[in-house]
Amino acid sequence: MKAAVVFEKGGIPQYTDFPEPEISSKNEVMVTVKAASIKNLDKARAGGKHYSTEKGAHQPTIVGTDAVGYLEDGSKVYFFSKKGTVAEKAIANPQMMVPIPEGLDFSVAAALPNAVMGSAMALKFKAGIQPGSVVLVNGATGITGKIAVQIAKVYGAGKIIVTGRNEESLQNLRKLGADEVISLQLSDEDFKRKIKELHNEAPVDIIIDYIWGHSVELILSAFKGDGTFSHKTKLITVGGMSGDIIQLSSQILRATDIQISGSGLGSWTEEESALLFSEIIPEMFQAAADGKIKIETENVDIENIEAAWNAEIQTGKRLVVRI
Repeated sequence: MKAAVVFEKGGIPQYTDFPEPEISSKNEVMVTVKAASIKNLDKARAGGKHYSTEKGAHQPTIVGTDAVGYLEDGSKVYFFSKKGTVAEKAIANPQMMVPIPEGLDFSVAAALPNAVMGSAMALKFKAGIQPGSVVLVNGATGITGKIAVQIAKVYGAGKIIVTGRNEESLQNLRKLGADEVISLQLSDEDFKRKIKELHNEAPVDIIIDYIWGHSVELILSAFKGDGTFSHKTKLITVGGMSGDIIQLSSQILRATDIQISGSGLGSWTEEESALLFSEIIPEMFQAAADGKIKIETENVDIENIEAAWNAEIQTGKRLVVRI
């Protein structure tokens, strides 16, 4: 079969012939792959920079960790696999597989789940979003931030505030459900003042953060209480694009009813991880099929994987390899 294969650690995937996978247990099924998204995780694993690939000698490896395609009975499915997915055939575990509803494009179905993991899991399980919740998405102009805005809307958020650096992208988020936009290009004082004004108007229940760093320091400073009762706010960090470390005054935590936690693979319970495949992704696939969630993709054919691997992709778009 044809596949995108990394032959040397840190190398660029090559479009080449590769042995077709074989089913080795009753918990595996064969999928004819039609599309697979390329994410930072896939590039890190291919480059040997991910913790799951740091040890051991590198073997020729098919890239990709999830994809969409057809089962032998013609059913359309999304699936997750550690055995490589950017190939004509791949092996999947039915417990990590989701049916794709009619009307949902393969490229969208391939691109959406990773962004759902980085948004719906935080909103539902870590933040406990409820209808009417006021949500602040910090760093909302990236792929997952855009999806977070739309999923917050699907979950019934009463108000959505977004921050970001790109002014055009910020304004476009209004079309996706954002009610208020705040530029990260503002001075520190203006940014804090705007955050404080909006928090005073309608107290923020949930902060979903994708960038961490200085902006989070400013947000926490703006939320700092004055010794009277304060509103309960949950801050969930999902990424660290602006830096992995912040300075946090203990006074903020003592004077403010704020809870800080993270959302990622190591932070979910086994039950929550199972619900990702049985409930969360199916619900968001249907929302996308109904036009309530949109994601932009940059589609390339598998034979062009070498040129596309390190190509610059427009901000807010996900690279999808079509097979």
